Amino acid sequence: MDTVRNMVEMGLFNQSRKTETELRTMIRGVAAAVAPDLTDPDIEQIAREIEFKQGIKAGLGAIVDGEDFEPWLDDAKSSITPYYWDRYRKLLLKNGLPKDVVISTDKVTDKILSRLGNPNKHSSWDRRGMVVGHVQSGKTANYTGLICRAADAGYRLIIVIAGIHNNLRNQTQARIDEGFIGRDTGKSLETRNGGAKHIIGVGHFDPSNTPVSLTNTLRDFNKTTASTNTSEIDSYKVPVILVIKKNHRTLANLLDWLKDNSARGDQEMIDQPMLLIDDEADNASINTKYGQKLVTKINGQIRDLLNMFHRSCYVGYTATPFANIFIDPDQDDEMYNEDLFPRDFIIGLDAPSNYFGAKKIFVDGLPDDGDPTWLRYIDDNEDILPIKHRIDHQLDALPASLLEALRAFLLARTIRNQRGQKSSHCSMLVNASRFTGVQGRLRNRLHEALERIQNAVRINASRGTAALSDPEISALHQVWRKEYVEAEPDWPAIQSDLLDAIASAKIVEVNNRLNELDYSRSGERGQTVVAVGGFSLSRGLTLEGLTITWFLRNSLMYDTLMQMGRWFGYRSGYEDLCRIWMPAEAIDWYAFIANATDELHEELRVMERAKATPRMFGLAVRSHPASLLVTARNKMGSGQKITTLVGLSNKFVETSRVSIRSKDLAANAEAAKLLVSKLLDKFQPAPPWGYLARDVSIELIDEFLAGWRNAEQSVTTDTGPVRSYMRSRKDDELKFWDVLVPSLVKGDEDTALGIPIIPARRYVDLDDLHHDFMSFSGKRMRVASRGIEKAGVDTQKAADAERAYREEIGKSDDDQVNYPDSIYRRVRDRGLLILHYVRAKAPKGEEGSKNVALLPEAPAVAWGISLPVSSRPSERVEYVVNTVRYRELFGDEEEDEGQEAALESE
Repeated sequence: MDTVRNMVEMGLFNQSRKTETELRTMIRGVAAAVAPDLTDPDIEQIAREIEFKQGIKAGLGAIVDGEDFEPWLDDAKSSITPYYWDRYRKLLLKNGLPKDVVISTDKVTDKILSRLGNPNKHSSWDRRGMVVGHVQSGKTANYTGLICRAADAGYRLIIVIAGIHNNLRNQTQARIDEGFIGRDTGKSLETRNGGAKHIIGVGHFDPSNTPVSLTNTLRDFNKTTASTNTSEIDSYKVPVILVIKKNHRTLANLLDWLKDNSARGDQEMIDQPMLLIDDEADNASINTKYGQKLVTKINGQIRDLLNMFHRSCYVGYTATPFANIFIDPDQDDEMYNEDLFPRDFIIGLDAPSNYFGAKKIFVDGLPDDGDPTWLRYIDDNEDILPIKHRIDHQLDALPASLLEALRAFLLARTIRNQRGQKSSHCSMLVNASRFTGVQGRLRNRLHEALERIQNAVRINASRGTAALSDPEISALHQVWRKEYVEAEPDWPAIQSDLLDAIASAKIVEVNNRLNELDYSRSGERGQTVVAVGGFSLSRGLTLEGLTITWFLRNSLMYDTLMQMGRWFGYRSGYEDLCRIWMPAEAIDWYAFIANATDELHEELRVMERAKATPRMFGLAVRSHPASLLVTARNKMGSGQKITTLVGLSNKFVETSRVSIRSKDLAANAEAAKLLVSKLLDKFQPAPPWGYLARDVSIELIDEFLAGWRNAEQSVTTDTGPVRSYMRSRKDDELKFWDVLVPSLVKGDEDTALGIPIIPARRYVDLDDLHHDFMSFSGKRMRVASRGIEKAGVDTQKAADAERAYREEIGKSDDDQVNYPDSIYRRVRDRGLLILHYVRAKAPKGEEGSKNVALLPEAPAVAWGISLPVSSRPSERVEYVVNTVRYRELFGDEEEDEGQEAALESE
């Protein structure tokens, strides 16, 4: 079936779309030639899989260019033979990538190549750029395509810096072997003359013109090996590639080798146009951890490497560019002059429509009311495995939620097998400690639990309904009813298939001490593995077929938190089975960052339309209100108050946390009552939101903010900077406002504010209600519901904004679209103050917690402000963050895992 499907998809690539009948006729014709035993249901399954893929779309992303961009590629194309790209395109199709995604990859890599230096231009040049993707969205596939295109265009020396761990470097080398080199560099290392037997990937289409690799899947760069291999280079008739670890010793060896070769007269190497791809460019490449000499050293070595070549290109790939954009947030000039700042171009990659990403999981899949689609809460770990624990923490048992996650994993594996995915890998991720000793103990406890389940299934699963008397099988049955009864309603079928599905399941440990994860050692069946680890599992490494995650970590660093999200990616055929267990606080932070990341990509699109430069984009993103958190974390080492400038044009600011101190609650309620009393004659019903007052004077808004008592953790709603921004526009742009008081459609009315309101309900994390925080937050670190910024916007303008957004993301009028609130700000002609009245509630099942008594009895007041696009968008207001107090409130970053990783990589 795989063979037939691949042949049909490759045949369809250059053809117009087939009708249902034409497609099935084509499949039957191919099957008759290569697989005559396929049944009609097999043919139908292949057809449906192809039709599903044909519905997957991928945009071309946004591009922000420097002022000196000189197009060259179109003129050069007549002399370029796309040998390496054609092989790679065929491989992508053979591996099942949808046709539209392959076409998008073709176009995007073409756009990136055109922004590199012209390899046939022999005067000195250097280019600096960045490609911003999404976590686990296919960045490696994209830069492999770029490597192929660059090699076709004439680049003869390509260096890939692939992360700070051996396992990630090895994984990247294997991907480059398959997609560019065409042979297994590890296996053919000792049998150079017989290397044909080790052909893989693109080599099966055409094994000639094989690039020279100075690294392999077994070893990183080695000066002696590289010097031996130099004889193979043969005056650069084929490309030379290196895949190296981001480690200061490896970089030093490479620099020394290049210097030695140029000193011996091999100037040709230094004269070659060099492309350097920096994977995970925000990790260790720039000096975000102030005061750590090791990070600075790597940063300097990368610059030294670039400066050795007369013609060089640096392309940083990352899904979390916050650190790159926020280089030294205090001084604009230092930011722009930083060598690795992407001064020449920034390209945002659009994820394909089937991408299982942060927005889908933490925004669309996390409703204001109701249960999350994929997320499950961890709230039973503190007595067994606290989030913060010592290196010698003993682990004698497992939290019940982890056992539940393990059972869900085994059930998901079984259901996937029933769906015809037996040959596919299936993985579970357990990331709960940065200490390798604790990871080892966690692995052992999970191994014991898995053996108990396997033994019970082996002995009793064949007993039919009587098997449910076995506690382990009964527990599996309960998890099935809770999680998968809709996905697969036939429990007897699951029970009978359990043993075959889970007999080979195993627990593996992945860290600097032990790496038992190896997907290559498989027969006809895919592996079934539970990977236990820490930092090694937190960045870059792909877990094949990741279905279940149990994630017990806390971090406020945007990049660290997002890169820990190994569960992002593509889950074709089993997305409905995926589940992620994590603490409520981590879920809120992921949701907050998902929104910030979305706005970053939106900012790229806006900057592209405005023909802005990377420098302007950097300044715009750095002035985003979310930058306060990034700035504070990056500057934490200073332990001082820091000042950063924030732009509020086209921004939404709200009380992400609401103080529950009694005096604050009373003062804020009085301020709200006073404002409402002055607007009683203006309020009109505005379904479905509540009550809306139009043409409100800015003075009334300012009075309300002047009386507001802010929670310390709600950094962006420090009223001083907000009022300063408003006052500078009080005579023109923000002279008049709309005021919205939301009210639910159903429920008990409350008239405490002066008008009948049905308060919103927000479930809160009870752990927050301790003496340090004394505040609460809604889901996603937000109080407002999605779509609320549409209130007050002219109906036609709102419809135009929605139509423009659909066109932007390639959706038709019939497609279901969740519109981001930011599109309404673009067409808003005045400010909007949203005055929330919120009743804080304990999460389901926690009504008896001791912290419930800390919840305010009456609804609390919160607010949000939607600010329109300003004609003076470059104006920014000044915020001050006290990093000492910040540390007290949010805690220190976990003992620096980046430093631990750098040391272990030595």
